[in-house]
Amino acid sequence: MQNTNAMAGGNLPILDMRLLRGDAASRAEAGRQIRAACTGPGFFYIKDHGVDPACIAAVVDGSRRFFAQDLPAKLALDKALSGCNRGYEKLRDQTLEAGTPPDLKEGFYLGQDIPADDPRVRAGGFNMGPNQWPAGLPGFRPAMEAYMTELTALSILLMRGMALSLGLPESWFDPFNDAPLFILRLLHYPPQPANPLPDEKGCGAHTDWGCLTLLWQDDAGGLQVQGPDGWIDAPPIPGTYVVNIGDMVARWTNDLYRSNLHRVINRSGRDRTSIPFFYEGNAAHPVACLPGCSDAANPPRYAPVTVSEHLREMYAKTYA
Repeated sequence: MQNTNAMAGGNLPILDMRLLRGDAASRAEAGRQIRAACTGPGFFYIKDHGVDPACIAAVVDGSRRFFAQDLPAKLALDKALSGCNRGYEKLRDQTLEAGTPPDLKEGFYLGQDIPADDPRVRAGGFNMGPNQWPAGLPGFRPAMEAYMTELTALSILLMRGMALSLGLPESWFDPFNDAPLFILRLLHYPPQPANPLPDEKGCGAHTDWGCLTLLWQDDAGGLQVQGPDGWIDAPPIPGTYVVNIGDMVARWTNDLYRSNLHRVINRSGRDRTSIPFFYEGNAAHPVACLPGCSDAANPPRYAPVTVSEHLREMYAKTYA
């Protein structure tokens, strides 16, 4: 297949996912493009991803209907009521960038719907447990569950490309992809105020904690990625996702791959819908320096941990 890499606004690359579904030469080319993106900005777009547009539309509609409810209906599913960080997070409840005003966004967290009596939940598995589902929103739950299934499959395909990008067998991450953790986060950003507080923004500058983030964003814009000379816009491109790697991949690759800062400022003058999917992999899988990512001059910088240990560590650091 032809090299279909192109440049998007802000010089973030676009990966055509048909490469990863093609022959060996096409898949190797996808690996080279992923490596270039991950050693560079840590962000790239994907197109021809194969996710059903109707499935995406149903999730977007469900998200907008959820946030259109009155505050008491949303607070009935407050994340504080969950033992596994699922549910509603109020506007200005999170501050991702230390020393700045709280983030101008509200969110709703979903993940694997694991019953409370499951042995993994009873053993205290990190972020494992039942979702909180809204009442009175027909179609919400099946839309979200179908979407999480599709995004999990897409993430697994990207992990095969990630293996190729590191010179590893395509199947290297198959154990990591077995029974993976993931979080789907619905986000609503109101418009940036006409007179914001100093450094007030929709989402403060931060890196993601885990493995892969696959972001659907509407046409309001506002996502920015740290570049060598300042902030780079990552504008909406129809039919694409924005993908970035998180701190777990940086740790895995001994900082060869870059977990990059990003933020959101919604200057569109209207509401913004954003739906990130955080793919974290198998909770018990080891995260230790990968082959080819260290040598005598560059020894491993991080102690080996499991996926769940890494996520607990990042959570504790953020919410301490």
